[in-house]
Amino acid sequence: MTCDDQSPVDQGQGAFTAATGRALENDRGKPRYMAYQRELIRPHCGRTVLEVGAGTGEFADGFTGTDRYVVTDVDPGAVSHMKERFQHRPEVEAMQFDLDGQQVLDDPVESLIAINVLEHVEEDAAALRSLSESLRPGGSVILFVPGYQRLYGEFDRKVGHFRRYTPSTVSAAAREAELRVEVARPVNFVGAFAWWAAVRKGGAGAPNPRLVSVYDRFLVPVTRRIEKHVRVPFGQSVLCVARKAR
Repeated sequence: MTCDDQSPVDQGQGAFTAATGRALENDRGKPRYMAYQRELIRPHCGRTVLEVGAGTGEFADGFTGTDRYVVTDVDPGAVSHMKERFQHRPEVEAMQFDLDGQQVLDDPVESLIAINVLEHVEEDAAALRSLSESLRPGGSVILFVPGYQRLYGEFDRKVGHFRRYTPSTVSAAAREAELRVEVARPVNFVGAFAWWAAVRKGGAGAPNPRLVSVYDRFLVPVTRRIEKHVRVPFGQSVLCVARKAR
């Protein structure tokens, strides 16, 4: 079982998302799962990348080999932390970035990564349309979102999720934002069962850190091997890759 989220981004959540939400949503203690995320996302990235809702930079910390990597968050404290964290990597820029439709990178990038961000935004298609303004023509949008509304539980409510997605619903949001969908599929099949048992059926308000660690150590390697060869019917998360028109 993995914790779905990295960092909430919806300004409307206010102090809750900046403090309580961030404490509940982090990627510490699951290095194998994060490596799997990078493995899934890397093939769809260009040489220049914008990551929104990057939190304290856990994903970006192991994502190297780019010419430019812009890590962003709405929380100025998180941005300050990332500036210090990545000071030894000249290709990494850290900046505050809001999903308010007003902020656009001066120098557009080839790829945009949003890991567990879109579910925090009520008007998700509008947010995607705004974010695509920071992409070059033909650039890619890589979304990693919580999967399947039947898994929605108390944890989702606590951290401000408006929804969980299926491949169809995240594709619909991307198309409404005038993006061309190339990939939309569930991932982390085994994790969906653990999440349903502990958080949805069991009513846990947050994933148990010990169980997360056990899952990361023993079951994530199995999940990676299975999903390399089998297209799974559902999962704890959904991966969507869409492209901006040229």
